[in-house]
Amino acid sequence: MKILLVNPATPATFYSFDHALPFVSKRSNSPPLGLVTVAAMLPPSWQVRLVDLNLGALREKDLLWADLVFLTGMDIQRRSFEKVVQSCSQLGVRVVAGGPLVTTHHDTVTDVDHLVLGEAEETLPPFLADLEAGRAQPIYRSGAFPDIATSPVPRWDLLDLRKYAVMNVQYSRGCPYNCEFCTIPQLNWRHPRTKSWPQLRTELDALHGRGWRGNVFIVDDNFIGNRRKLRSDILPALGEWSRGRRHPFSLTTEVSIDLADDEELVRLMVAAGFENVFIGIETPNDESLAECGKNQNRRRDLLESVRGLQRQGLQVSAGFILGFDHDPPEIFQRLAGFIQQSGIVTAMVGLLNAPRGTRLFERLKAEKRLVGSMTGDNTDGSTNFQPSMGMEKLVQGYRRVLDGIYSPRAYYERLRTFLREYRPPPIRRRRFRLADLKSLVKVMWILGLMERGRRHFWRLFFYSLARCPAKFTLAMTLAVYGYHFRRVAAQA
Repeated sequence: MKILLVNPATPATFYSFDHALPFVSKRSNSPPLGLVTVAAMLPPSWQVRLVDLNLGALREKDLLWADLVFLTGMDIQRRSFEKVVQSCSQLGVRVVAGGPLVTTHHDTVTDVDHLVLGEAEETLPPFLADLEAGRAQPIYRSGAFPDIATSPVPRWDLLDLRKYAVMNVQYSRGCPYNCEFCTIPQLNWRHPRTKSWPQLRTELDALHGRGWRGNVFIVDDNFIGNRRKLRSDILPALGEWSRGRRHPFSLTTEVSIDLADDEELVRLMVAAGFENVFIGIETPNDESLAECGKNQNRRRDLLESVRGLQRQGLQVSAGFILGFDHDPPEIFQRLAGFIQQSGIVTAMVGLLNAPRGTRLFERLKAEKRLVGSMTGDNTDGSTNFQPSMGMEKLVQGYRRVLDGIYSPRAYYERLRTFLREYRPPPIRRRRFRLADLKSLVKVMWILGLMERGRRHFWRLFFYSLARCPAKFTLAMTLAVYGYHFRRVAAQA
């Protein structure tokens, strides 16, 4: 059996870093972890290839080679997903589709031969058994949430690692919280399911053995969902593993803001090699947090929580949302002010959308406020419901926020605020490479000579070089992120 795995293209968003990748000579931010994991579940005798449309085009000869095309996708990839299905249909190639898009929208997906919904560890084995027996059904689903200890080591050999900026590894699935707008309770459950340290170590060893060095994103819904296991088992072992290999990976993950309340856990994460955490802060308005059930963010000094993490050695990236019913008229100014004061450089602001199957979707459906369908990109200036403040007012306010926080002056000022607050762990020395010099030349040429706002760039350049040289490389990296954010914001 010949299987072609296809990852649809993702349009440029704040999360894609498309405009930053050329500075480091990469083609895509991160690989399709789900597909290379599914590949490892297939019979060893099958021939398997992978095409990532974020790296290049899907050719007709690729499709004609395959007996089956395995296709995944998220909402934001729907347009590319449908084009792949259309191409397969025209050539008579059978399609097997899975992933978040078809799991939540399977009744709207057409021309797909077999739908494998939910988590692959649960629904893929019965499909494969039926396929080999010649009785494959149109749809496979299960309401169960499998033990991810059954998840195999991803097939890293199917990827050209050199073309990606970040590698992905998963330790857990699920989040203990139940935010109204979030799909995680529906897709991955509220009880976090975790891997053992030996299982996680095997995956890290496999990635390390293929020569990967650099950024690794632990793509959990909430990495600290099971703190006891992290504290007693995972983080101490991960720290020892990292030190024994001279810290080959710079780790990033997603956590909730209440990590700031646990200094011991933060210390263990930093010692294990974590340098960045993404947090859904959403809004500084407590009434809006209550509305969406984000109780872990309520009744706390959010600014001090962020600064505490920065001072302990974790860079904080954050997501913010506009469009809650309880957002007051001044929310746009308040949000922009909070972002500036916090020193959160990678601040991704989007409009609230109601994903299908969430509590928010059901509430707005009952209120007859749903309008069309969501694109999956909460930064494209659209929503799929009628906001209480009115669409025009919301979009105009959103535009002002983006114009403000991503203007060169505001962005570089916020970056300097971050550099003053951030206390990095002891330097983990890495050999200087020719690629680093090439990247720096590109940064100086494009940001320092070609782009508007270059005088603000040079102020940052000399400030970081003179005042905090240990953070100079990080400052230049974040300057490049700003270049990307400005271009995405202009398209929003």
